[in-house]
Amino acid sequence: MLAVIIVTWNVRDLLRACLQSLQADLERSGLDAPVWVVDNGSADGTSEMIRREFPDVRLMALGENVGFAAGNNRALHALLDAPSPDRPRYLWLLNPDTEVLPGATATLVRALEENPRVGVAGPKLLYPDGALQHSAFRFPGLVQLAFDLFPLPPRLYETPLNGRYPRRLYEGERPFPVDHPLGAAMMVRTEAVDRVGLMDEGYRLYCEEIDWCWRMRRAGWGALCVPQAQVIHYAGRSTGQVPIPSFVNLWTSRARLYARHHPRPVFHLARLLVRVGLRRRMQGAPPEWRAAIQQVLQAWERQR
Repeated sequence: MLAVIIVTWNVRDLLRACLQSLQADLERSGLDAPVWVVDNGSADGTSEMIRREFPDVRLMALGENVGFAAGNNRALHALLDAPSPDRPRYLWLLNPDTEVLPGATATLVRALEENPRVGVAGPKLLYPDGALQHSAFRFPGLVQLAFDLFPLPPRLYETPLNGRYPRRLYEGERPFPVDHPLGAAMMVRTEAVDRVGLMDEGYRLYCEEIDWCWRMRRAGWGALCVPQAQVIHYAGRSTGQVPIPSFVNLWTSRARLYARHHPRPVFHLARLLVRVGLRRRMQGAPPEWRAAIQQVLQAWERQR
């Protein structure tokens, strides 16, 4: 019924905690789910740790970092090409910097079972101190882009203008419809993947889950956030190791996303916002950051 995929890069100790919490939750719920870990060329002993401590995990040790979408697709290909009795109905995609709290997996499975036209469901995410981490968002448009580029009133950052859902929804007991969950933890219906295809590997990092959910929406599949399923997320531990490449990946992926999912006039306005906003950031920035910003601006200009 269920398979789990974790794509990891150089966060061995966080991955260990993730696998321990996941296995405990699977055992507690009585779910029998194969766990696949795709190691994107880690240099911290990740693959050795998995072989030694988690022999039942199906390890795909890659010799290079192929990115989040491509890493997931390696495991998805293997799972979706399996014969019918072994083919999972649901796919639980987790980041290695997550810890699954008791009951989360079964709660997400139940939400998908009870809502047959929902293609993807995400849990309520928490920071390590227990504070709410926004776990789902509206599809990004021009206003959300402006929040990331220009100083706006702080009181507006947690409002629908910035793609956020009200905190009271996370505090409730019922799943609520969203545009897309955060890609750190999301359970996907295999039937929806069959309909829309795998992740777009043109996104090396960031925005791939937004693109996937947008394609699902257009194919008639909904999305839910399930606040009774809870997962701790140690956000940004992999990408924080390489801040400048992560910045370039984020804004390059956004260029691809806006070009593919917005009408041309909207994309041209988005590109103008990015051009103005990032050129402001170049003023007084160190040379390496100016070079990164220039690389991003070129990526936006290449999108037509």
